Amino acid sequence: MSSRTTRLVAIYLGLAGLVALVFFQTAHFSFVNYDDGSYVFENPNIRAGLNARGIVWAFTHIHAQNWHPLTSISHMIDCQFFGLNAGQHHLVNVGLHTVAALLLFAFLWHSTDALWASAITAAIFAIHPLRVESVAWISERKDVLSGVFFMLTLVAYVRYVRAPRWQRMALVAACFTFGLMSKPMLVTTPIVLLLLDYWPFRRFEKQGLWKVILEKVPLIILALGSCTATLIAQRLAIGTAEQLPLAWRINNALVSYVNYLRQMFWPVDLVPFYVHPEARLATWEIVGAIILLVGITVAVFLLRRKLRFLLVGWLWYVVMLLPVIGVVQVGLQGRADRYTYLPQIGVIMAVVWAIRDLTSIWRARAIVLAPASVALIGTLSFLSYRQTTQWRDTESLWSYTLSLSPENDVALAGLAGIEVVRGQADDAITHYRQALALRGGNAAAHYGLAVALSRQGKIDEAIEHWQRSLEIQPDNTDARNYLGTALAGIGRTREAIEQWQQTLAFDPDNGNAANNLGWILATSPDSTLRDGAKAVAYAKRAISVPGGNNPLVYRTLAAAYAENGQFADAISAAEHAKELVRATGNSELVSELDRCIELFRQQRTLHVKVSPEN
Repeated sequence: MSSRTTRLVAIYLGLAGLVALVFFQTAHFSFVNYDDGSYVFENPNIRAGLNARGIVWAFTHIHAQNWHPLTSISHMIDCQFFGLNAGQHHLVNVGLHTVAALLLFAFLWHSTDALWASAITAAIFAIHPLRVESVAWISERKDVLSGVFFMLTLVAYVRYVRAPRWQRMALVAACFTFGLMSKPMLVTTPIVLLLLDYWPFRRFEKQGLWKVILEKVPLIILALGSCTATLIAQRLAIGTAEQLPLAWRINNALVSYVNYLRQMFWPVDLVPFYVHPEARLATWEIVGAIILLVGITVAVFLLRRKLRFLLVGWLWYVVMLLPVIGVVQVGLQGRADRYTYLPQIGVIMAVVWAIRDLTSIWRARAIVLAPASVALIGTLSFLSYRQTTQWRDTESLWSYTLSLSPENDVALAGLAGIEVVRGQADDAITHYRQALALRGGNAAAHYGLAVALSRQGKIDEAIEHWQRSLEIQPDNTDARNYLGTALAGIGRTREAIEQWQQTLAFDPDNGNAANNLGWILATSPDSTLRDGAKAVAYAKRAISVPGGNNPLVYRTLAAAYAENGQFADAISAAEHAKELVRATGNSELVSELDRCIELFRQQRTLHVKVSPEN
């Protein structure tokens, strides 16, 4: 084996080892109550594993306010093989991140032939503390999965540049498409490829600006399609809550660009949710951010002839952050660590290549830079390992967040969510109210407070908070189902039916809503609402979706059949429900089903006796 091959093997193994050293601890971590429910363990389509129905659902439905079918399918594959073993889901994230880091090194090395600069850049990307949120949070599968496809796009583009053929550009487009279907943030990739044409490929001089732009047109069309799908998905999901004023959003975007740079060079006090500053930014912060950003841009432009990589790295950072910088506001976070997953590569690359270039005449460069690199990577690995431990479970995550950000409404609501599960309703209500006092537009806090209040029998107040939650986030089908149940419980049955019908409008495969509608239409005391045929249709619909093979749904089907005069079918459905419920040991439900079966038999006998045919 040649010395070059030996070095390459050592670099690949070293990168993989670094990622494992920092992130393998997540194999023992749990799910957290921060989106993991909607992405995985509370989503019946995901929990059902990989199947044809689920694949169709992934491509035809909005999932967690976005259209990212490959991300949804990747979660299905995890559930297919690992069930709800959270540690294994975490390790898939780690594996994908490892692949992304290795591909980044391969791309940089093949495009620049700078072996050690490429290795250092990939290592910093792999273990920087800003990576923790993307890797240690199961819901951020979309980051690491799209990262793999982004790196594959770059590697495929290197092959195309070396020997331009339409087949190779088709491969670039395919990798880019898969990336967009993992996370739409990749829409700026065509611009990144144009930057790479400037450096390191220098294609502008060889082929001309317009030619390299025109060959990107198919990629630009794909990006525009992804933008359209994303805007439609988020408009459907987010609802009527007022947007923050444009001036606030622009000011925050400018300051966020600087904050991300600060966090890159001083990565401490990182939290999963940064409260939006709204109008609280000081004038000096905004002016200072403008001066710094303009100053850097002017400097790298003036140095573009001698140090092209500075301009490319800086614009890579600026451009890739544009979709998530907050001018188009989605959610109420001020910024998020996960948004730096791919944009930060540009800054890392620019800094590493600048050091490489500026120290090229040092005789003792290796003696100085080698230990400095080891020290830097060691320090970043330690900080990342410590940061990762905060994600081991929900309580650790939110307790840590509140220790750094006491007035963090998302952390208060997250902590309250644990207290609801533990039955500590009073504590949960206190924390939810504190969260809403900080930000009245927190949909999750309204939803959680409603659940806690309903468990204390305060139904009217719970209904108000469910309604407020839905004004902010109309696609929260859990809130609609709870609201419908609460309305039905106090006799507002027609309003309950409207809520469940709206749930099915958002999510046609929502088994809870279909089951509730079937039950009401089969058993309502109001005879004007009962409709046996529709009840049967809704009950069958509930059975057909993932998770539908359960005793409560078959009890609904039995009641619907009975209301529709199909007593033999009602008895059969109730018997099947009994078979399912025996495994749970719920003797009370078994007794109820026995009574239903006896009643259905009596009704069948009576029906036969009075039937005109007899």
